[in-house]
Amino acid sequence: MESMPSSLAPALLLSMPQLVDPNFHRTVVLLCKHSEEGAFGLIVNRPLVTTGRVVVNADPPVDSSERELQVWLAGPVEPQRTWILVGDEPDESDGMRIVDGLSLSTSPVLLGRVLAPTPPPRARLLVGYSGWGPGQLEAELAEPAWIVAPAESSDVFAEDPDELWRRVLHRKGGKFTLIATMPYDPTLN
Repeated sequence: MESMPSSLAPALLLSMPQLVDPNFHRTVVLLCKHSEEGAFGLIVNRPLVTTGRVVVNADPPVDSSERELQVWLAGPVEPQRTWILVGDEPDESDGMRIVDGLSLSTSPVLLGRVLAPTPPPRARLLVGYSGWGPGQLEAELAEPAWIVAPAESSDVFAEDPDELWRRVLHRKGGKFTLIATMPYDPTLN
């Protein structure tokens, strides 16, 4: 019986240009967990502009707010679920360190701070997630549908999320620099 390779997490998964699934086209996924049971990740380059009211029905529930709020679409699974990526270790014990300078939390206390009029500077509120069942990610990597790159906390807080996919490919170098130059829609070339 073939054994499972060691966990890829933490890492970034960059979708290959031929991955046409609209949920993942040109996405950068922060792979947080990877094991024999499957994988869990969060898309970090899909910003949404909405109001706090959208997260009212989130798990955990939060107070409604009418102010505009930057929310990130982390994946198509459980879009009512909220996550918080923070640039420092969370104060609460329910946080999970992803890489140096980056933790994941579902803390209602931290969520309240993110929704405050002056949220922490290095915090992202995300909804949904990206998930793979046992062996599914490995099969997609073999296609190849994804490029694996090292995760850095600065990627999550990139000022221009639309350019993150290209920037990480350039950082990876070699043939990936060429992939980074491909047009968003090759049929328009």
